[in-house]
Amino acid sequence: MAAEKSERLLNLLIMLLVQRTYVAKERIREILYPGSTPEAFEKMFERDKDELRSLGVPIEVGQMDAFFDDEPGYRIRPDEFALPDISLTADEAAVVGLATKVWQHARLAEATTEAVRKLTALGVDVDLGALDIVEPRLSADEPSFDVFWEATQDRVPVVFDYVRSGETEQRTRHLQPWGVARYSGRWYVVGFDTDRRAERIFRLSRVVGKATKRGRPGSYEIPPGTDVSEVARRLAPEPSTTRVVLLVRKGAGHTLRRGADSVEEGVPGPDTESTWDRLVLERGSVGLADEVLGYGADAYVEEPVALREAVVGRLREAVA
Repeated sequence: MAAEKSERLLNLLIMLLVQRTYVAKERIREILYPGSTPEAFEKMFERDKDELRSLGVPIEVGQMDAFFDDEPGYRIRPDEFALPDISLTADEAAVVGLATKVWQHARLAEATTEAVRKLTALGVDVDLGALDIVEPRLSADEPSFDVFWEATQDRVPVVFDYVRSGETEQRTRHLQPWGVARYSGRWYVVGFDTDRRAERIFRLSRVVGKATKRGRPGSYEIPPGTDVSEVARRLAPEPSTTRVVLLVRKGAGHTLRRGADSVEEGVPGPDTESTWDRLVLERGSVGLADEVLGYGADAYVEEPVALREAVVGRLREAVA
């Protein structure tokens, strides 16, 4: 059920985002809620809209025809969406938030591609360029990511071996996962440690071997109002930051721009064919080279020198 709901939310998000005009409610029902009764559709549609809006998705309501007072239509304007702050809550709707942050993760990328394919096959006129605004660049390459993510959706406890920072001994942990969040360049799972009877976070890179789901779906509840990102920020070690100066091509780097302390527009860049902006940020050093590399030729490191050398070194290795 969680998977079906997550897929429906993702389909609704994409359908309203890629359309060039308002979408009629009946059209939404026909494509995304086939076979549902009018009463069931109204309940599901209202609930799905509320969950998307709770993630910061601005669903706009308007008239299909400006000259006639017909039924209202729905859309998501790309210029208003523009990658808002999305909290990775514990509910199934977190899949949508994760999809915008982790588009390159194989399973979510596949789900997104499948959603677009289905909408296209059903005759929906899609504007794939609208998807560029989310500009996903972070990858979830931790081997245990899938297990914790799926366990969060199904409410299934997870058992895994873990090594704490500065230690070598492996300890077996039992966790009821509330969600997965990225903080200071690292992935963490947040949840309730049943051995210690308290909320805890665990860095996925320190999970040893294979994490295993153990228990029945729906065997625990997540505290109402839980903000996984807030818990990660509160419990994770204080990150060290460094001043980073980047040149970013005009129209690119939306995620970087949102987190920049200052943006200087129209500065000289690596080439004269594009318009470049200078961004100044305070960022943690962990994973920063990977993040910059994700933007390819649209980002250039001015400072610090160590970061630029790390990026250049990775590029040379790739070419070799």
